[in-house]
Amino acid sequence: MTEQRSGTVAEFDAHVGLGVVRDDDGSSWPFHCTAIADGSRRIETGTRVSYRVTPGLGRWEAWELTPR
Repeated sequence: MTEQRSGTVAEFDAHVGLGVVRDDDGSSWPFHCTAIADGSRRIETGTRVSYRVTPGLGRWEAWELTPR
């Protein structure tokens, strides 16, 4: 799954650097703060993003999150 997808940041815990993107189709993908494309390592809940889904450590994860 490498196609560009769209969704909204549903959760993000800046303290641990973990979050969840809810896709426009209803599926959810976890992400780590290092997956934020601009390198900021922070993103607000509710932010619309484009991203890709990639294999992570034992699961699929959102990657290259870019605010829209």
